[in-house]
Amino acid sequence: MTAAELVVRGGTVVDGLGSPPVDADVVIADGRVTALVPRGTRVAADGVVDADGLVVTPGFIDMHSHSDVQIFAEPDHPARLLQGVTTEVLGQDGLSYAPVDDETLARLRTQLRGWNDDPPGFDWAWRSVAQYLDRLDSGVAVNTAYLVPQGTVRLLVVGAENRPATADELARMRQVVRQGLAEGAVGMSSGLTYVPGMYADTDELVALCEVVAEAGGYFCPHHRNYGSHVLESYDECLQIARRTGVALHLAHCHVSFPVNQGRVGELVAMLDDAAASGVDLSFDAYPYLAAMTSLHALLPGWAQSGSTEEQLARLTDAGVRDRLTHELDVLGTDGNQGLPVDWSTIVVSGMAGAPGYPDVVGHSIADSARTRGVPPAHLCLDLIAASRFGASCLMYAGIEEHVRTLMRHPRHTVGSDGILVGDQPHPRGWGSFARVLGRYVREEQVLDLVEAVRHMTSSAADRIGAPDRGRIQVGAAADLVVFDPRTVVDLATYEDPRQPPAGIPHVIVNGTVAVRDGRLTGSRSGRVVRRTRPATLTSKEI
Repeated sequence: MTAAELVVRGGTVVDGLGSPPVDADVVIADGRVTALVPRGTRVAADGVVDADGLVVTPGFIDMHSHSDVQIFAEPDHPARLLQGVTTEVLGQDGLSYAPVDDETLARLRTQLRGWNDDPPGFDWAWRSVAQYLDRLDSGVAVNTAYLVPQGTVRLLVVGAENRPATADELARMRQVVRQGLAEGAVGMSSGLTYVPGMYADTDELVALCEVVAEAGGYFCPHHRNYGSHVLESYDECLQIARRTGVALHLAHCHVSFPVNQGRVGELVAMLDDAAASGVDLSFDAYPYLAAMTSLHALLPGWAQSGSTEEQLARLTDAGVRDRLTHELDVLGTDGNQGLPVDWSTIVVSGMAGAPGYPDVVGHSIADSARTRGVPPAHLCLDLIAASRFGASCLMYAGIEEHVRTLMRHPRHTVGSDGILVGDQPHPRGWGSFARVLGRYVREEQVLDLVEAVRHMTSSAADRIGAPDRGRIQVGAAADLVVFDPRTVVDLATYEDPRQPPAGIPHVIVNGTVAVRDGRLTGSRSGRVVRRTRPATLTSKEI
């Protein structure tokens, strides 16, 4: 046995692969698991993590995260580490910061302020996917994987106009995606209710997914409509997978809004039929009922085309405001899933420092508009303009029985969809994984512990092409979480969202202790996870 650097001693190991729990000590050297030995075996080691009476599992993998800039801006990364996340997948919803040129980056810094802020003095030195991944590899708190963002690619090649791509532009987009995958991305994401990703038709997405399939990556769509045409939109994603053979991972999979009450069974049947027909399929979901996004995402796509200044001018033009109000209140917009906005369900979570609106955060737009004596749609447009697209919001549209049904599905993984900026961001950024373990496993028994851990570890690792992560086996990367199944619980709330969970004392990233006794150690042992062919791992009898 290689000389041990660390032993996790006294715990019950849940290996992430669905195996029954075993009492074992985990021996670590050179960032890898080198042995599993019977609990109490004397092993000389430089360090010990005490797991007496606790459960030891692989580190959790957040399949949908929006930490693309905040992972640098807040380098201790407490929101992820303190809930046991050791790997997160960035580049989500078709919008992130690579690959870019100067003009594209400038627009994205404005458009994505509600997701990642635009930190003063931040170093935006990268432009390519390779340069961004090199920046991550220079030392961050958790492991990261990256998806080439289709909307960013379209913005880089086509621009912000609402029109089909030309043949030459499509060829260039295919090459940009191919290059990003060659530089280390694990797949491609799309955000088909966000500009400019929504301007791509199905054939354009097929052309790009052909490239992803050839590279062995996966396609992660935020599809076109979670409301009035939810099943048709899921079907578009399934058809893309059938036409191209690309592996499909559905982003933040849910069936929400009152109009879709009781329809989750139809979606499950669609997914099961697709898998039975050969579609390589998985999905992620968060264990909450509210969603979160930028407030301007509610606007129709036509209102978000063109430059930032052109968009802002529309918001103050009386005639355009009347049209926007009618679409938001009566017709429904593609930004709001084809449904009229119920302003009582839209709660402002951040205003990006915009003056003049100190009292709107934490309140619904309906309530704030009533206080001011103005139409809710008008207040919404004013908030977007005042914040220069930096306002963010919670959207209360989820259905609890649907959340539980999807959580039980064997192809389910967990994605926090966590946005870490704003005055009162969604608590899922700090609490998702502890919430699964505390509420849905221990308290309500929606899943048993072994199956829940599999969803949060090996299932996710397999999807991102990291067969040496998400499991506790000899030869696997030593990403580990130690928690108390009797007390683990999320403490983050909508009113106080930046609260770490209880019951997760220790976290290890690549063999380095990142959290000990509930305290961050300041380690920077995270590495970029690049897609690899399956590795040979071995199990050792204990």
